[in-house]
Amino acid sequence: MKIAKPLLILIALTAAMLLPIMTEAYFISIAITILTFMTLALSWDMMLRTGQLSFGTAGFFGLGGYTGIIAAADFGVNPVIGIVLGGLVAGGIALILGMAILRLRGLYFAITTMALASVFMVIIRNLHRLTGGPSGKIVYNTLFNYDSSKVYWFLLAIAVGTVVISELFQRTRIHFAIDSIRADETVAKSHGVNIYKYLIFVFVVTSIIQGVIGATYALQYGFVYPESSFSPHYLLLPIAMALVGGIYSTIGPILGAIILGLSSEYLKLIMPYGHLVIYGVIIVVVVLFMPDGVYGAIKAFFMNRKRRLEER
Repeated sequence: MKIAKPLLILIALTAAMLLPIMTEAYFISIAITILTFMTLALSWDMMLRTGQLSFGTAGFFGLGGYTGIIAAADFGVNPVIGIVLGGLVAGGIALILGMAILRLRGLYFAITTMALASVFMVIIRNLHRLTGGPSGKIVYNTLFNYDSSKVYWFLLAIAVGTVVISELFQRTRIHFAIDSIRADETVAKSHGVNIYKYLIFVFVVTSIIQGVIGATYALQYGFVYPESSFSPHYLLLPIAMALVGGIYSTIGPILGAIILGLSSEYLKLIMPYGHLVIYGVIIVVVVLFMPDGVYGAIKAFFMNRKRRLEER
């Protein structure tokens, strides 16, 4: 079993790396979309593990996108450097804001982070010279010059890096700290856990990931404008993917992103005008009948099977 798990991971990673060679442009574009939202779903889930419900995903996604485009368009930097800057700016803003808003808890924190996208959008709409205002901004030096295969591999590297960070959160002492904070802050504090430090650390790390993905997405297409870059779509869909796959885990959001990403494309093909209704029904049914998500249901099935075999 110890050998089987690394072997399965190696096979899955190899298959993912070979995908652009083995398929056509349409399927590569689907894979790019899935990787984008998978990474956002993982970053959202990592913050949720602290017990704090953050709705700031779309805000930092858009902030990273604008930073990357401005860096490439106005300062002529390489798009890859622009993506790094997008992550750093998102992380820097998250650090400054986190010092204030991470004093809040529960619903107050959730509402405050939900407002971030609107606040960022209003500011950007009024910085006409820098951001292009309501009309947005374009850049001709796109990421890898529209080479979808290279964009896919780049996003795959980001996604794998995010999975590694998520696993570190699960397997190091950070796991015990954030789990204890989620369970009971008073008990965690009495055992010497620096709650404020860990919350800021996780908030900044996840915001950097969201900023990097936002900049990658923007520089892939070469344009940004407020309503698109800060769309609730980049908040709601990652949340749905994490809930469908299973929260508080690495595998859950990955499964959710693959399931919802593929089902979305399939439904668009067979039902162009009503696919969103069926898509919504799928999400509701899974959340209602699988409260721990698909991954939780799979784990429960195998645990029950193992228990029945042991009883025999």
